[in-house]
Amino acid sequence: MAMGSLSDSEDDFNPEINTTPLVDVMLVLLIIFMITIPVMNHAVKIDLPHARNQPDEIKPDNINISVDADAKIYWNTEEVTMPELQARIDEAAHRQPQPEVHIRGARTVAYEKVAQVMAAVQHGGIQKVGFPLDPTMQ
Repeated sequence: MAMGSLSDSEDDFNPEINTTPLVDVMLVLLIIFMITIPVMNHAVKIDLPHARNQPDEIKPDNINISVDADAKIYWNTEEVTMPELQARIDEAAHRQPQPEVHIRGARTVAYEKVAQVMAAVQHGGIQKVGFPLDPTMQ
């Protein structure tokens, strides 16, 4: 059976496409879109609460305590004696929030000097102590 032909003979072949089903489908889709688009655009007004992003806690400055090769003690970049160090540690321990202490020791300094600084920090009541390492030194 040939398209677009009612007879069975090969001479009456009609190559035209029947567009009636295509038009029917397009009209159905048009009606569906006409119904659903107003529903999609409908919005409900809601009064949402407003929030502000504020940091909860202020991060304190870190304190760097260094012991050089001559066993001199430095508070950040200022040279201090052991009694001055203890007084500054006691003062820093009472700050809120409490700062973090980073202790650095020279490679050639006696371990005893670094241990004295660590004991002073522990006795002062500092909770956070770090020992940062220089990755370039091996």
